[in-house]
Amino acid sequence: MLKHLLVIAGLLLPLLPAQVHAQTLDRIVAVVEDDVILERELAVEVAAVSNKLRGNNVMMPPEFVLRKQVLERMIVDKLQRQLAARSGIQVSEEMLRSSVTEIAGRNNLSVESFKQELANQGMDYKAFEENLRNEIIINQLRGREIGARVKVTDAEVNHYLETQSKAGASNTQYHLGHILVSVPSGASASVIQKAQEKADRLVAELRSGKDFKETAISASDDDHALKGGDLGWRSIGQIPTLFTDIVTTMTQGDISDPIRSPSGFHIIKMLETEGSAQHIVTKTKVRHILIKTNELVDDDEARKRLLVLKERIRDGDDFATLARAHSDDKGSAINGGSLDWVGPGALVPPFEEAMNKLDINQISEPVQTQFGWHIIQVLGRENQDNSDQFRKDKIRDEIRKRKIEEETELWLRRLRDEAYVEIDMDRL
Repeated sequence: MLKHLLVIAGLLLPLLPAQVHAQTLDRIVAVVEDDVILERELAVEVAAVSNKLRGNNVMMPPEFVLRKQVLERMIVDKLQRQLAARSGIQVSEEMLRSSVTEIAGRNNLSVESFKQELANQGMDYKAFEENLRNEIIINQLRGREIGARVKVTDAEVNHYLETQSKAGASNTQYHLGHILVSVPSGASASVIQKAQEKADRLVAELRSGKDFKETAISASDDDHALKGGDLGWRSIGQIPTLFTDIVTTMTQGDISDPIRSPSGFHIIKMLETEGSAQHIVTKTKVRHILIKTNELVDDDEARKRLLVLKERIRDGDDFATLARAHSDDKGSAINGGSLDWVGPGALVPPFEEAMNKLDINQISEPVQTQFGWHIIQVLGRENQDNSDQFRKDKIRDEIRKRKIEEETELWLRRLRDEAYVEIDMDRL
C-alpha cells in the first residue's frame, strides 16, 4: 500500500487548502520498500550536514544537489536497517549504555558530562542515542553480511610485502580524494557511455582547477561524497586493489583518469603523501607463580600462599624451583615460571600493568587477574625493533579493511539497485 502513497498524495494536493509549514514537512519524500522518508526527516539531516560542511569551511553545493546526496544516504541507511530488522539484529539497552560510556571515556568525560557537552552544542541526547543505535545495528549487519566471509592469508601478506619491496613504496602513506560516477548493475551500453562521458567531463574540470571537495559533494555517488570525497590517509594495502598501480605513479595534486569497476567510474586525486617511521617496542623478560582459587582456596588463602613464597625467595630460595613446585600455571611452571620475552598487549591488563611498574629483579606483591593470583618478577627489559612483525600485522589488517571496503561498496550498490525505491522529485 505504501508504494501507492505518492500517487494518491499527488491527486489530493490540488483539493487541499493552504497548509501550515508543519504539515508541509510531513509530506512523503521517498518510499523505501515498505517504509517512507518524510520531508521533515530530510530537512533535519540536510541541516545537520550543512552545519558540518560550513564548520569545515567546505563550499556549499546547490541546495537541490545537497538534498539529493543526503536523501540517497538516508535511503541506503534505511535499507540496511530494514535488512537488519528482518535478520533479527537488535541493540540492547546495556550495549547502548556501554557504547555511550566508551565514547564519553574517549573524550575524557563522564557520561553525565558528555550529555551536558552534547546539550551545550545544541544536540538532543535521545537523538544521539538513536543515531548511535542505528550505527551499531548497521555495523553488526555489515559484519555478518561482509566481514565474516573476508579472510586474509599469510600468502597474501607475503605477496604484498614482496610486491611493495620491489616497488620501493612500502613505507609510503597516501592521502586520497575519491569521486564515483556510479553505474547500476546490468546497465545498458548507453547508460555506461553516459557515465563515462560524465566522468571524463569531471576529470577535465578538475584538471582545469575546479575545487575537488565541491565537485565530490555535488557529483559523487559514494559514501564519502558529503566529506568532500576525502578517503583519509591510507597505506598502499588499504587502497582498493583497482587503484594501487595508478596511485603509486601519482604525485601530489594529480587527478587520475576515470577507473572502471563494477560500481562505475572512479576518479582519484592525490592530496598528500608521506613516509612512515621505525616501530620500536619495549619487551620484558618476565616470570611468575600462579595460585588459582577454587572451593578449597579462596582469595585470602591464595594471597597468603604467595606472600609466603615471596618471603622464601627473599630468604634465598630459588624462584624457578618454587615455581616448578607450586605454580598452577603448568605451561610456565616447567620452565621455572618463565613467560620469556613479551611485548605490549601480550598479557592480561592487570598483569601487564603490575609488571610494567617493577624494576629489574624486583618481585611484585600478589596481583589478581581472571586466572587467579600471581607474584611477578621482571628479569630484563630491552627496546626492540618490531618493525617487521608490526608491519605484517598492519598489512594484514589493511588488506582485510580493503577487502571489506570493496565488498561493502558492491553490497550497498546491489542492495540499492534491487530495492523498491520511489522518490518524489518535486520534493527535491
